[in-house]
Amino acid sequence: MADLTLSDAEKRLALKPGSFPFRSHYLELAGARLHYVDEGSGPTLLLLHGNPTWSILYRGLIEHLRDAYRCIAPDLAGFGLSQAPPGFSYLPQDHAALIAALIEGLRLRDATLIGHDWGGPIGLAARMRTGERIKRLCLGNTWAWPVNGDLHFEWFSKFLGGPIGRMLARRYAVFVNIVMPSSMRRRKLGEDEMATYRAPFRDPGTRRPMHIFPAAITASTDFLRDVESSLHNFHGPVGFIWPENDIAFRDKELAHWRALLPQAQVVRIARCGHFLWLDAPEESATAVRSFLQRTDSRISL
Repeated sequence: MADLTLSDAEKRLALKPGSFPFRSHYLELAGARLHYVDEGSGPTLLLLHGNPTWSILYRGLIEHLRDAYRCIAPDLAGFGLSQAPPGFSYLPQDHAALIAALIEGLRLRDATLIGHDWGGPIGLAARMRTGERIKRLCLGNTWAWPVNGDLHFEWFSKFLGGPIGRMLARRYAVFVNIVMPSSMRRRKLGEDEMATYRAPFRDPGTRRPMHIFPAAITASTDFLRDVESSLHNFHGPVGFIWPENDIAFRDKELAHWRALLPQAQVVRIARCGHFLWLDAPEESATAVRSFLQRTDSRISL
């Protein structure tokens, strides 16, 4: 008899009991089957992950906020428990189209986007496609403009997005096994935690999505230019929760954000690496809650 105490994620990905303590939801969209978490009630938060994570990235944030907010955390197509449609490109613009369809399908309104890594530009592009459904931005370390010509991004995109990176992703799941643990600054990821991130990519045939994203950093210039342009007329509340020791996004990117969205409130987290929601979960969650409480009265802007 099936063990009904296990979550859908734990059964499908053979995770340790308690690793994914949320009910799974699914939405069929344009040939994809998107998995998402939907916890709590109140103003809606849309939490989007990047590479190579999935909705479990936001476990701590969801557990911290679901007492006062409705937390919706999808898995991008090809990540976590989401299934991509046949022939899916895994390019950011196509991820954004599916997330926009999910926003429309769930009839989200007056939502706050919480995005990290590729979840930032993908979520912001989905906002472009869905009109006024996203009214507030609370972003972690991310970007939303072309970075071609910046050697910091060029070498990463060329190396991990090229043939060597393709081999490293397929054979060794390098983004999970090397990039994630080496990006931590305050603590080490435990073996059970690592298992939750390895699980969706246990089969080498499932690892292509992780390789597409680094190549897209410099190949998606038009997409990123359009996302940046869309923000010039955004006047709603904006907050950034910014780790100070990220290997990817630096003070230079934060300065760009400040110029692009001068109304932004910024909380910096010291001695914190790229995966801030894992490296400093309580401090990150407290900063997000504080931003949400300060701006709740302005959500109608």
